[in-house]
Amino acid sequence: MLQVIIFSSISLLVGFSLAWILRTIEIAKIKRIHIGTEGLLESEKLIKETLRKESARAFQMKETVEAELGKKLQNTEAIIKQMDKDILLLQKSNEETEKLLQTTEPELYNLKVKLLEANNTISRLKGQLQSVSKD
Repeated sequence: MLQVIIFSSISLLVGFSLAWILRTIEIAKIKRIHIGTEGLLESEKLIKETLRKESARAFQMKETVEAELGKKLQNTEAIIKQMDKDILLLQKSNEETEKLLQTTEPELYNLKVKLLEANNTISRLKGQLQSVSKD
């Protein structure tokens, strides 16, 4: 009977020790997995923060570029308006000069008109010649 008790006690101690060792190994595995997961989580947080900063910088750059382009567009529109005004003034001046030339020197005016018609004819013939040579 004593042998049974001793054998039972030894079996209990061996079983308990074996269970303790297996549990310790499992806890060590779980800790390694936990540490790896924490590292991965921290890495993902850093990547997310970096992407957020880059996105904010890109948005700020976009806003800056849009503002600059808006200013350039306004300047360009102002220049175009001024050019349109200048063209209208130039056309008016040319019309007045033409009228003055027509009334004061009609021969010179007629020669100018003929010269313009000749230049138009030459340009038209050049265009036709180029279209024929392309074919």
